[in-house]
Parts: sequence; structure tokens; C-alpha cells
Amino acid sequence: MKTPAAATITPLFVTEIYRADLSGEAGFEAFIEEIDDTCRAFADDDDAGHDWCEKNAYPGYTSYGSMSNLTQYAPVFAVLKKQLDAHVHAFAEVLEYDLGGKKLKLDNIWINILEPGGFHSGHIHPHSVISGTFYVAVPDKASALKFEDPRLMGFMNAPPRKTPHRRDHEIFAYEAPAAGTILMWESWLRHEVTMNQSDDVRISVSFNYGF
Repeated sequence: MKTPAAATITPLFVTEIYRADLSGEAGFEAFIEEIDDTCRAFADDDDAGHDWCEKNAYPGYTSYGSMSNLTQYAPVFAVLKKQLDAHVHAFAEVLEYDLGGKKLKLDNIWINILEPGGFHSGHIHPHSVISGTFYVAVPDKASALKFEDPRLMGFMNAPPRKTPHRRDHEIFAYEAPAAGTILMWESWLRHEVTMNQSDDVRISVSFNYGF
């Protein structure tokens, strides 16, 4: 059934996801190989990180609790930061943030290596403005990123959607990344990493920008 001629539909309260792909950049293959090797090397040597993972039942390795400013530890992460700075600036423009002439600043950046069968339950990133992830190794059947409609708690008696329906009517939306993908979102948006159904590890570098 079409909308009656006298009626209008106005989309409001849009939640925007930023996606970029670095795989077409010059020197990408050497860059992704270096960052992959560096992530794995850190995972081999970071005893404090493994202690944090064991204490917090993280299914794999993350440097979140031990080294959350990777740019201080390896030059390849400083190269990545330059790319991220440019994309965060572009996303802030899309979001029409009034930053008073200032720029968002990288607060922390850390490694995630998710083992087969591992997942990361729903969460937000408090005290940040924009959060995101750069994907280093994404084997077949590896985890997608799942976003939750922030209005979910208010739906109450809303009927289910027809099948199929528009993607912007989804309650949960999924983004399947590849090596070289950058995904970014506003830090209040609840999201989770679905189960890694691959037989190999999924490697990514997550980050937060603040104001």
C-alpha cells in the first residue's frame, strides 16, 4: 500500500555508522602484514595483558588492560593513527558536531585477538565521543559487529517487522568487516562482537576519541 498523497514521512533521530576501506591504499599489503605481525608479537609477550584477560574472562587476548596507547609502543600504530585521525575528522563533519574549532583526540587504542568461539557481549564506550575498530585479520566465518537500536527499551508493544523490511527498520544491524575496514560509531551506541565461528583468530585494533 502506498502512502496517501497528502501524507509525508520524515526520518528522525538517525544513528549513523561510518565505514571506510584502507585496502586500496598504496602499500596496504605491507602495512597490514606489519600490523598483523606486531599484534601477534604483543600478544606473545604481554603477560600483564594475559593476566587481565584471564581475570576478566576475555576469550583470547586484548591489550585493553595493559597497553591502551599503542602509538607509544610501535611505529606502525602511529601510521594507523594518522589514517584514523582523518576519518574521525570526516565523521565528525558528517555528524555536524560543533567542536569550537578544536578536533577530537585519540584517547586510547588497543589490540583485540578473538579466539574461535569467542565473542564480546553488548557494551558501550563511556566518556568517549567516537569509537571504532580497524580490522587486521578477518578469516571466513569470523565475527560480525552487531549494533543495537538505541530505542530498543522503548518499543514495548511494537509488532514485529515484515520480512523483508528496510535495513533502517532493523532492531539489530550487522556489519561484516574485512581486513582493512574501519568502522566507527558514536560511543553511546550499544554494540557487540558476535561469536567467532572461524577456525582462526580474528584480529582488530579498537580505539576511542574524546573531546
